[in-house]
Amino acid sequence: MTTIDLDALSPRDRYKLLCAVVIPRPVAWVTTTGPDGIVNAAPFSFFNVFGADPALIILGLERRLDGGRKDTAANISAGGEFVVSIATPDLAESMVATAAAYPSDRGEPDALGLELAPSQRVSVPRLAAAPVALECRHRLTLNFSPEREIVIGEAVALSAREGLIDTDRMHVSWGAELPIARLYADRYARLEETGRHAIPEPEPRT
Repeated sequence: MTTIDLDALSPRDRYKLLCAVVIPRPVAWVTTTGPDGIVNAAPFSFFNVFGADPALIILGLERRLDGGRKDTAANISAGGEFVVSIATPDLAESMVATAAAYPSDRGEPDALGLELAPSQRVSVPRLAAAPVALECRHRLTLNFSPEREIVIGEAVALSAREGLIDTDRMHVSWGAELPIARLYADRYARLEETGRHAIPEPEPRT
């Protein structure tokens, strides 16, 4: 067994190792709206859902090399709302394209021709092509270093492609098109094989 002292590594090397061993990670394709009304879109793989009561969404938003905030973090702080869309493999190219460094006065959806659709409970639009979108309101931002800030939001509405959710049973059926997942560097995973493993009942004490 090899043990590596993470405290002895540079932040860059820690990042490389952690991103390569904690896989696959879901990707949040986040839309926000700036004070000037420009809609920003960007993917983030430091993301997950962390509760149901309330429905907490957590994003790890990396800062710029100079320590400044990227548009997503600045827009969430100013406007208090964001939308997390979930992408499937057919949307991978468009999703990754929104990670490019566009100037703040040009939104990725406009630059890339991505269609937007109105949300129901927040003012920020969702990405129309994504099969699922979570409408969120900002609850809290935590800062532990200049490298990244942790944004906690509350999901207040969920929009889904017709037929994806059985609303009587609240069951989701992804079929063959499960969401895309992030691995490391520029590698992503197409989730294809799944298995069921029921939690066993504990053996009775004698």
